[in-house]
Amino acid sequence: MITDSRQPGAWPATGYEVLPWVCSGEEVASRRHMLQARGDYQAAVPPLIADAQVGLPAETIALADDASQELARFDAEAGTIAAPLASILLHSESASSSEVENIISSAKQVALAEIGQSKSDNARLVVANVRATAAAIDMSDRLDENSIIAMHDALLRDTAPQYTGHWRNEQVWIGGSSISPHAATFVPPHHARVPVLVADVVAFAGRTDVPVLIQAAIAHAQFETIHPFPDGNGRTGRALLQGMLRHGGLTRNITVPVSAGLLHDTNAYFRALAEYRAGKADAIVITVAEASFAAIRNGRRLVDDIQTVAKRWDHQVVARSDSSVHRVKTYLLRQPVVNTRTIAAELSISEVAAQNAVDRLVEAGVLTQSTTGRRNRIWQASEILAALNAFGVRAKRRRG
Repeated sequence: MITDSRQPGAWPATGYEVLPWVCSGEEVASRRHMLQARGDYQAAVPPLIADAQVGLPAETIALADDASQELARFDAEAGTIAAPLASILLHSESASSSEVENIISSAKQVALAEIGQSKSDNARLVVANVRATAAAIDMSDRLDENSIIAMHDALLRDTAPQYTGHWRNEQVWIGGSSISPHAATFVPPHHARVPVLVADVVAFAGRTDVPVLIQAAIAHAQFETIHPFPDGNGRTGRALLQGMLRHGGLTRNITVPVSAGLLHDTNAYFRALAEYRAGKADAIVITVAEASFAAIRNGRRLVDDIQTVAKRWDHQVVARSDSSVHRVKTYLLRQPVVNTRTIAAELSISEVAAQNAVDRLVEAGVLTQSTTGRRNRIWQASEILAALNAFGVRAKRRRG
């Protein structure tokens, strides 16, 4: 049940416990840092929230309701448009969520990574985040501990497989020194507490008496407080948020790039998470609601830009209705950097047919070759890349 509450302590605050710290003996640091790493430290003890009463100010409830209506409206609008837009918005969400963690890559490098041709580590991490978010959407009908582990596995199986498949078995901390948690900005709970806390947040996520957006925002903040993995918690937690929006029916067709809204002011986002731990749940609800409005504004611009390009291509490209060139043209909307091998595999056509389609699209001005020579050629749809990069620029632009 959700109630109107103006009491700052309406949500249970995170407690702390004193724990002993034992150095491994393998630390390499200055004498000053080694002295600071001695003695006990404090780790968070998040409250159990499965049955907690959600009390928020009336204006916060109203804001979340307005944002929910806009999310559902945008989802319905975009759901009536061509299928590639769902993939485009999924990639935009994943790129933005990665950028919250300072994992930054251009649209071209991400597209190259999708076909195995990028040398950028960040681009490959963004593509992994696409997999994690897609996994969250695919498993939204059964959000539980196993599905969260599967999201995390999709994110890190290629880059840090030693962290996947299980909860963390060590103390982690945010900020401060790398050798101990003593000077950290925040120390999540001891790893022994993680399984019970994750089961609790999953139980909260399964409730039906809390509005979906409010529930998703609180579950996300609780997940980030628990920090159940050694790495990838932020990206997994934002994928979980997307899974909850789909599970609750606010989105049915697309992934609204809420993380792009969070990029407007990441400092406010991190402050909201800190306020949540202090027992003020309304801050994270407000932040996610405002991020949703920003994401919808930006997402509509992106949809308009992509549709404008697609219509222009329809006029530029003249071919029989059954020609594979039309299928390649549609494929480019969601995969704007291609080679003939990936086109042939994706569309189940021969590489000869793929090359013929590419040649037609080059003649029409849709594609340009981005490599030199005649071996291992790669082509790009520059107009789509420009639209995606413009989306990213708008996401980072703070409102005055």
